[in-house]
Amino acid sequence: MTATRPIDLAIIGGGLAGALIALALRARRPELRVVIVEGAAHAGGNHFWSCFASDVAPQDRWLIEPLIVHGWGGHEVRFPGQSRTLDGGYASLTSARLDEVLRHAMPAGDLLFDRPVVALSPTVATLADGTTIEARGVIDARGPGDMRSLDLGYQKFLGLRWQCAAPHGLSRPTIMDATVDQSEGYRFVYVLPLSASTLFIEDTYYTDGPELDEPALRARIADYAHARGWAGAPDGEETGVLPVCMGGDIAALWAAESPGVAKAGLRGGFFHALTGYSLPDAVRVALAIADMTDLTGAALHSRLQALARAHWKGQAFYRMLSTMLFRAAEPAERWRVLARFYRLDPNLIGRFYAGQSTFTDRLRILTGKPPVPVGRAIHALGATRT
Repeated sequence: MTATRPIDLAIIGGGLAGALIALALRARRPELRVVIVEGAAHAGGNHFWSCFASDVAPQDRWLIEPLIVHGWGGHEVRFPGQSRTLDGGYASLTSARLDEVLRHAMPAGDLLFDRPVVALSPTVATLADGTTIEARGVIDARGPGDMRSLDLGYQKFLGLRWQCAAPHGLSRPTIMDATVDQSEGYRFVYVLPLSASTLFIEDTYYTDGPELDEPALRARIADYAHARGWAGAPDGEETGVLPVCMGGDIAALWAAESPGVAKAGLRGGFFHALTGYSLPDAVRVALAIADMTDLTGAALHSRLQALARAHWKGQAFYRMLSTMLFRAAEPAERWRVLARFYRLDPNLIGRFYAGQSTFTDRLRILTGKPPVPVGRAIHALGATRT
């Protein structure tokens, strides 16, 4: 690629992880030339990302504030025979806003859309059309890659933007309604009130495989909406398949594709092992990169791989919980694990989602009457790969 100004960093992938790295560098290191190379026509895909106020440290929240399009002061959860309202901020970001903010923040010539990448080295990206882009450093942030080295289950979902024929009456999100059928495994419906007559309704479930039955999920959402008196119709949708990790080899994940190239986001293993969510880690990694003085390919690989290893070590507790959910609980009874969790202290719950559970939190989560058979839990944990 011919350019009058050398490229300091080429970010491959314009999803959440890659975009946040670019935005952090534009804010903290505006003297650098950062290029995003994205295979699609716009950044961010087609997604809602949501987070609790405690997911991102107050001093770091500036990075996502421009991306927030909806916010609420609390949320609800529901399980069979149990419901709870929790206070605290909850916010949603959208891919459309991410794309808008990124285009405003970066020079148009440094956003390369519709440019699929076929090969990477620590300093060169080769595009499908044969073009090569040279930079001091390259980061691969293209979403999940080859994850065969990890022992995974999946959190899968389809969400519909639902236009109600009349006001729906909701004032806060329901982030888990697990009063729905549980025969296939842990399942819940997620509902965001976007306006007085617009909802985002998502059917989510935890299963062993990544396959997504989209027609069935659309039908389930329509049935759920009509059962609650929300007559209407969809006018947009999103889908997602998130990894839920029970074990594996983080070094093998990093060695699986493009050896020596730095990785971010899901491709680098930066996600919560039980929820699959990656936003809090995407913020932390983006700001860590913005603080680096050396952005050469070798330095980026060394730094991000070290962060990935530390993150993997810190996620051991959540991998254990994932194992108990998938391997120790009968599918139809898995909801009991989450129902018990949601009876605990709200601050503990917040730290859990942020991946910042304290030692005391972990003891509290594990003590008391177990929601799964003890024998099966011991067997499941004994069979788990680290």
